[in-house]
Amino acid sequence: MKLTKITSLLLAAALSLSLAACGAAPVSSESAAESASVSESVVESEASSAAETAVDAAVTYPLTVTDQLGREVTIESEPKTLASGYYISTSLLIALGVKDELVGVEAKAAKRSLYTLSAPEIQELPSIGTAKEFDLEGCAALQPDLVIVPAKLKDSIPAMEELGLTVLAVKPEDQSKLFEAVDLLAKATNTVAAGEALKNHITDSLTALSAAVSGTEAPSVYLAGNSSVLETAGPAMYQNTLIENANGTNVAADVTDTYWSEVSYEQLLAWNPDYIVLASDASYTVEDVLQDAALADCKAVQDGHVYQLPHAVEAVDSPVPGSFLGSWYLASVLHPETVTEQDYVTAADTFYSTFYGFTPADHD
Repeated sequence: MKLTKITSLLLAAALSLSLAACGAAPVSSESAAESASVSESVVESEASSAAETAVDAAVTYPLTVTDQLGREVTIESEPKTLASGYYISTSLLIALGVKDELVGVEAKAAKRSLYTLSAPEIQELPSIGTAKEFDLEGCAALQPDLVIVPAKLKDSIPAMEELGLTVLAVKPEDQSKLFEAVDLLAKATNTVAAGEALKNHITDSLTALSAAVSGTEAPSVYLAGNSSVLETAGPAMYQNTLIENANGTNVAADVTDTYWSEVSYEQLLAWNPDYIVLASDASYTVEDVLQDAALADCKAVQDGHVYQLPHAVEAVDSPVPGSFLGSWYLASVLHPETVTEQDYVTAADTFYSTFYGFTPADHD
């Protein structure tokens, strides 16, 4: 893939956000599968057309939405203060442009590089706890107009509502459900146009990636877990999506676990993957795997094909808005002849500058 093609595509997404801010319908670039390139003239034409056919994306209140637990929730008036007990929803709210409405965030926010780079002020906000130890009273004391929590806190929601809190639960387990979460929060916070721009950007970028790797041979990939190289992700996990988007074959395709599955050295050697890829938050290193005597006969180790997913900004193997960048990185590893490292860098720079207001200094 030529860099000019990617740059033009991502320019379309950037223009989408600009138009969305003005109330215009977001721009969708021409499908990369239908055209070998996306010229700037096409982008400009689409931008002009979108501006001419702009629609009012504002919502009206009271507003009733269905959250990702299937609960119908009525939001009486446009929320002016928000509390987010989940890093994925916090990241989404920043991308939607409502970070200034946040009055409380999840625990350990101060340790998240994405916040440091895009919204350091929210790291000083009160913590409302975690999915395991939610601070109900602390959250209520902030008197937020709307609280967003992970679906894991479903048993705590009745108590929140008894305290007068309006609560939405999100469960973005895959790309489709991530987009559902975008729609939910965008509608709830009256930022529908920004939500559409975000989804269009991700969709267009993945369409271009699919065109780039189309026709290439799919190598076998073993995606190792956070705690140990002997943990892997089966098809039920979000990490499997990254492998598929990059045109790889998951050697653990028959694993039925819905979380990290423990395997033996014998099983890993039997799979004998072409590539071993470590999770973004792996507590061990690429060098640890390369020097593991038990894996000396593994093809990936012998060929030096052991890598770690990017983690400098955020863990791109979790369903955050920027997770599609993990697919770009993995494709640059599996198919460097069609997707270069610079292509991945360009995709990351354009995305983070457009939706988070910074350009990463480190892309690893």
